[in-house]
Amino acid sequence: MIEIAKAQPFPFRFDPASTALVMIDFQRDFVEEGGFGATLGNDVTPLRAILPAAKRLLEAARAAGMAVIHTRECHRPDLSDCPPAKRDRGAPSLRIGDDGPIGRILITDAPGAAIVPELAPTPGETVIDKPGKGAFYATGLGDLLAEKGINNLVFAGVTTEVCVQTTMREANDRGFDCLLAEDATESYFPTFKAAALEMIRAQGAIVGWTATVAEIVEALDG
Repeated sequence: MIEIAKAQPFPFRFDPASTALVMIDFQRDFVEEGGFGATLGNDVTPLRAILPAAKRLLEAARAAGMAVIHTRECHRPDLSDCPPAKRDRGAPSLRIGDDGPIGRILITDAPGAAIVPELAPTPGETVIDKPGKGAFYATGLGDLLAEKGINNLVFAGVTTEVCVQTTMREANDRGFDCLLAEDATESYFPTFKAAALEMIRAQGAIVGWTATVAEIVEALDG
């Protein structure tokens, strides 16, 4: 067992052998100009700014022998797994499935659904395609974690208050201890990220813990 002494709200202890790093939705559609996030009128600059920290965390997890799981929010080309209630919300001109500047928006295997090159999966790392905000809904993630004997999860990804926090809450309900890397997650709205971090670690880590990438890497290196 190793410990991140400065984790909030109190030290986080975990065994890397039974811990997975979950990289949530680091997709071109969310972090690049021309992607879905930008078509909604958002500034993607803050999301791109966390890529170096996310890469540092990813490399440290790989070096420590941790399981690494990447997720992508995307849908079948025929949109059979995208309910109208989801597709009908968004920018007035472009919606999920429409042709955008970097391909069909949030469609499996379209260019925009790809994980950014800086954080691309390596052979043997799992990629989970999910039709919802949470990574457990309508996917095999739960079974995969059980097969690997995972009971702790470290999270990075975008956006903090939507897909990241939703997946953490799903994991918490399933009995996983969860840690979020504060500077390897981001939102289009700074106040939303700040609120999400507070909610996650409130009331004695009601959803989970938070720590910086430097603190996590130091514990792994130690």
